Amino acid sequence: MLALDYGSARCGCAVSDPTGTLATPLEPVLRPDSRRGRARLRDLVSALEAELVVIGLPLSMSGDDSDQTREARRFAAALERELPVDVELWDERLTTRLAARVGGRASEDSRAAAHLLEGWLAHAGGGAEGPERG
Repeated sequence: MLALDYGSARCGCAVSDPTGTLATPLEPVLRPDSRRGRARLRDLVSALEAELVVIGLPLSMSGDDSDQTREARRFAAALERELPVDVELWDERLTTRLAARVGGRASEDSRAAAHLLEGWLAHAGGGAEGPERG
């Protein structure tokens, strides 16, 4: 599984281990909505044999959509048309703050993607209602 913390300049990336327990940050993809960026994301999905892509949905703290939320939805829909796997959106509130607070050697964007993926994995493993479809 591949998680993306989408930003127009840089897209943080993280991958889960085969057991779906751990999330590891990867190098971010620059300009992910460009031709080169989308090609890099397609290559990642293929190389990692990802069966699903989870994209962070930047809801406001009240849970409402913002301009960034609408942009993430648009990006997810466009990416889903290009990928051979499903794309899901997942609430990413506080993942960037958590990534900044926890620190690490990977880029902050990719650490945020790892926190996003850990949240998704914990939720998916708990049998609760599934995440939002792209």
